Amino acid sequence: MMGRVLRWILVAAALLFLAIQAVPYGRRHTNPPVRVEPRWDSAGTRALAARACFDCHSNETAWPWYSHVAPVSWLSQCDVDKGRRTLNFSEWDQPQKEAHESTKTVRKGTMPPWFYNAIHPDARLTLAESLSLSQGLEATLGTRRVKRAGKGHDD
Repeated sequence: MMGRVLRWILVAAALLFLAIQAVPYGRRHTNPPVRVEPRWDSAGTRALAARACFDCHSNETAWPWYSHVAPVSWLSQCDVDKGRRTLNFSEWDQPQKEAHESTKTVRKGTMPPWFYNAIHPDARLTLAESLSLSQGLEATLGTRRVKRAGKGHDD
């Protein structure tokens, strides 16, 4: 009896997994063209930012195979959409309202987030690399909101 119930549960779970693959959200993994990057203070800062930040905060996202399988595809797309809206290193010709916060988030260790680091070990930064990245971001982007030409645009 218990074996039969377990078998039905497994079949139902498999069918549900297959059915959710048809949900379109998370299937629009795109990388729009890179328009303008900030004037990096050094190649080292850019390299660290590319390694730890660009998957969510640029138009150069790497989309691994598992990011195409629901429900992970939904989470991946949501994180990238939010990351690009918050700060996009590939669209520096647009206002980047949160750029001034990037130094603080790296110093506090809240970026990259723990769940990203858990599945992307190459993005993990050592303490020295985190310090170097936060100093480089501060030199590149500044730490306060700056308005340009009457618009809210960060340096």
